[in-house]
Amino acid sequence: MHRDSDRYRMFSRRAAIFLGGQVVLLSGLGARMYYLQVVEAERYQTLANDNRISLKLLAPPRGLIVDRFGRSLADNRQNYRLILTPENITDLDKTLDSLSAIVPIGPNERLRIAREIKRRRRFNPIIIRENLEWNKVARIEVNAPDLAGIGIDVGESRYYPGGAATAPILGYVSGVSEKERTGDPLLELPGFRIGKAGIEKTQDLALRGAAGTSQVEVNAFGREIRELQRVEGQPGAEARLTIDYELQRMVAARLGDNAASAVVMDIHSGEILAMASTPSFDSNAFKRGFSRAEWRDLISNPRAPLNNKAVVGQYAPGSTFKMIVALAALEKGIITPQSRFFCSGEMELGDSTFHCWKRTGHGSMGLVNGITQSCDVYFYEVARRTGIDRISAMARRFGLGSRLGIELPGEKNGLMPTRKWKKRAKGVRWQQGETVLAGIGQGFLLTTPLQLAVMISRLANGGRAVEPSILRQLVSFGVPEPEPGELPQFPEIGVNKNHLRIVGRAMARVTNSPIGTAYRARIKNPEFRMAGKTGTVQVRRITKAEREQGVRKNSELEWRDRDHALFVGYGPVRAPRYAVAVVVEHGGGGSTAAAPIARDILTEAQVRDPSRGRAASLSPRRQPAGPDEG
Repeated sequence: MHRDSDRYRMFSRRAAIFLGGQVVLLSGLGARMYYLQVVEAERYQTLANDNRISLKLLAPPRGLIVDRFGRSLADNRQNYRLILTPENITDLDKTLDSLSAIVPIGPNERLRIAREIKRRRRFNPIIIRENLEWNKVARIEVNAPDLAGIGIDVGESRYYPGGAATAPILGYVSGVSEKERTGDPLLELPGFRIGKAGIEKTQDLALRGAAGTSQVEVNAFGREIRELQRVEGQPGAEARLTIDYELQRMVAARLGDNAASAVVMDIHSGEILAMASTPSFDSNAFKRGFSRAEWRDLISNPRAPLNNKAVVGQYAPGSTFKMIVALAALEKGIITPQSRFFCSGEMELGDSTFHCWKRTGHGSMGLVNGITQSCDVYFYEVARRTGIDRISAMARRFGLGSRLGIELPGEKNGLMPTRKWKKRAKGVRWQQGETVLAGIGQGFLLTTPLQLAVMISRLANGGRAVEPSILRQLVSFGVPEPEPGELPQFPEIGVNKNHLRIVGRAMARVTNSPIGTAYRARIKNPEFRMAGKTGTVQVRRITKAEREQGVRKNSELEWRDRDHALFVGYGPVRAPRYAVAVVVEHGGGGSTAAAPIARDILTEAQVRDPSRGRAASLSPRRQPAGPDEG
C-alpha cells in the first residue's frame, strides 16, 4: 500500500510538471502568434506585398526645344521597336530566318540576340531594332501568326526637324555610359538617353522631367502578371531659344560645304538669332547609331563636323581687329582722326620688314581711309605707338579674349596677349614686332566667331556691354506661362561715342564706297545697307623667296595652306539692329569668300526682322542713330 501510494504521488508530480510545461509552451506559442499576427501584422503585410508587387520607374517625356516663334527644334516622336520574347520561341534560328525576310538581321546581330537571351530571364523581351519604318511595322503585324515571340512595342525617341542645320546648337541625346551614372534611378532605365552636346547637354536636367511609376503584380519568378497602378511621369521643361529657325536654316545653307561658321545677333538684346557651323552632322543619326567606319570618318574629318566652330573655333581676327586698334589709339590720344601715315607697301622695323597687302602701297593714309582700304602699314604704325597692353585692354571691353558665358558647352576663351602674359606663358619678353603684328589682328591674338559678333554689336549699339544669349527661358510643366521680360539694360563700356561714330563711318565706307574692300559685296537696297570690315588671316609664313617670285593665289594652294576669310558687319546702317560675324576656314580673301555670305545673311535678317518676336522690343526712339555713311 505504501509503495502504491508513493508511486501514485510520483506519477502525479510528473504529470503536473509535464502539464505545466505544456501550458508554458502553449502560452509562449500563443504569445508569439499574437505578436506576429497582431503586433507585427502591418510589417509582415508590407513584406508580403513587396514580394508580390514590383514598383517600376517610367521614363518621362523629354522636354521640347522650340525657337523664338514656338516652332519645334527638338520634339519626341513615336518609336516603333521590334521586340523578341524568348519564352514564346521554340526555334530561335527559324524565327530569325522568317523575320529576316522583313527586317534584315546580320550575323553579328544574331550573336547579340543570342547573348541577350542567355543573360536575361526568358520572359523578358529583347529589343531587336528601334525606329522601325511604318511599312515594316505593318508587314510584321500582318505576318504575326508566323512570327511567334515577335512583337512591336511603342516608345518615344528624339527627333530634330532641322537636322544638320540646328545640330551645332541643339546637340544630340544618347545612351548613358558608366561614367555618367550618378545614382539617379532614371539613368538606370534601359534605353534612357541624356544630352551629350549643345543645349541638350547644358539643359539636360531640366529637360529630363520627373519619373513616373507603375505598380505591377509579379509571381514568384518575377514575371509580371498585371498592372495594379500607374502614375505617368512629369514631362521635362520646354526650352525656348532665341533662334529664328528659318533664318538658321538659311545661314547653314548659305555656308554650304565650307568649313565655316556664322553668328547673327541682336545688337540691343544680345539674343542669338542664328548660329551655324559647317560641315555639320545630323542629330537624328544618333538614334540609329553609327558603324565603326562611319564614326571614324566623322571624328577624323579635318573640317571637324562635330565641333560648333562659332564657340569652339579660335582664329586670329585679322583686319576685323583694326577698329579695336584705332579705338585704343584714339582714347589715349596717340592719333586723331586727321593723323596721317605714309604707306609705301612695307614698313621697316629693326631687321624685319612688315608688308602691306597692297604691294605698291596706299600712299598717305588717315584713319577713315585706313579702315576703308584696310591699309596694313597704317595700322602697323598705330599699333607700334599705342602698345599691346592698351590694345588688349580695349579689346577686352569689346568682349574679346574671355568666355562670354553663353548657354552652350565648350566655349573657348580666345586670347588677348599682354607683356605680362608672354613673360608668364613663354618665359621671354614681348617684342615690338609682335605689337606690329597685333595691329593687323595677327600674331598671338585669338578670337571666336561669337566674340567677333559681340565685338561688332557693342560697337554698333553705341558702346553698351551687350552679352550673348541663346536660351530665352525654361517653362516647366504645369507652371503658369511667364510674362515677357523687358530688354536687359546693359552698362556702358566707357568708349567715347565720337570715336565710335568715326569708326562706324569708316565701316560704312568699307561696304558702300567704291574704294572699300567689300564694295562688291554691298547691299544695294538703301533701306538695308550694311557696314562692315573684311579680314584675311595667313595660316602660314610667306618666305622672302616667295615674295620675290610672286605670292601664289589662295586658289593655287592646298586647302590647309589657304588664308582664313573673315567678315564682321551690322545693318541697317542708319538704325543698327543686327550684327553678323562670318569665318570661312581656308576660304581665301575676306572680301571674296566671307563678305558675300555676310551680305546675304544680313539681308535675310532684315527682311525677316526676327526681333519682332520679342514683345518688349526697342522702339525707334531708343535705338541709337547709325553712323554717317560717309
